[in-house]
Amino acid sequence: MVREELFGRDSRIQKAIAFAREFADQNMPLLLMGENGVGKESLGIYIHQLSKRKSYQYLTVDCANDEKSVEDEILGHRDEETSRYNKGIIERANKGTILLKNIDGLSDDFQKKIYKIFHELNDYDIDVRIIATTTKNLSKLVGAGRFSRALYLLVSGHQIFIPPLRERKEDIKLLAQYFLENYARELLIEAPYFTSEAYEKLMNFYWTYNVLELKAVVSNSIKNMHDGMIGAEDLTIGEKKNITINGEEEDGIKLMSLKEAEKLLIKKALIHTSENRTQAAKILGVSIRTLRNKINEYRNDGTNYFVNLR
Repeated sequence: MVREELFGRDSRIQKAIAFAREFADQNMPLLLMGENGVGKESLGIYIHQLSKRKSYQYLTVDCANDEKSVEDEILGHRDEETSRYNKGIIERANKGTILLKNIDGLSDDFQKKIYKIFHELNDYDIDVRIIATTTKNLSKLVGAGRFSRALYLLVSGHQIFIPPLRERKEDIKLLAQYFLENYARELLIEAPYFTSEAYEKLMNFYWTYNVLELKAVVSNSIKNMHDGMIGAEDLTIGEKKNITINGEEEDGIKLMSLKEAEKLLIKKALIHTSENRTQAAKILGVSIRTLRNKINEYRNDGTNYFVNLR
């Protein structure tokens, strides 16, 4: 059971929760938007739990996986060795809910196929609620010809946006304390506490993976605590890490030109922020103008990732 306090008390979060309650019993598809780790899947479960469908299946498929496995998981497939037919989540979740995680990851052909299937479900006496999640701006992808307009219109009738954790300072403290107490109960120990310096470090950190990352940091911090207290030095965040890639040297970093290293770091920052250039520029410590100029430079020299970047 997903507890409401896990989402936080920020006014924008409370607005999202209010929308979730309002939309819970409606049959129209719902699009949940936000960065990686903000809690889109948890909100999907919360909506299902509030709905009249709660007694039926809630099933998830990650559309960012390879095309064949995604299609098999959604539509079903026949096992090559046993010839046994395995139902897809659409059939298995009849009268329940399906969550299409990272719907922007669907291939172009399958986007058209699944749109047609969703419109024909009544012919097969199948009734499912569709919830989709994305870290991208689907409207922009539609405009760039990278996502089906028809499928977008189908899944985006109702939309809920979850803001990133770093923009919700008070929620950082609230959730950190919640996770700390929860882990303490699991370990059957008295709940430790964060020092003021630890809280300051948590509040000022750039949470790229949001609540998911915060939860992992709190879990690790318990292992490092001293005398029931967790100080700033016990929080394993912000440390520099080696870049592990093919052909690495003994220290974990492949020797390369400064230009290639710069290009690699910019690419990683863009991937980590779901191609949000403002956030990527903050991580890299450069202006948005500098980042834009670098992207144009790499695009002009024919680097594949930057040529396809929108």
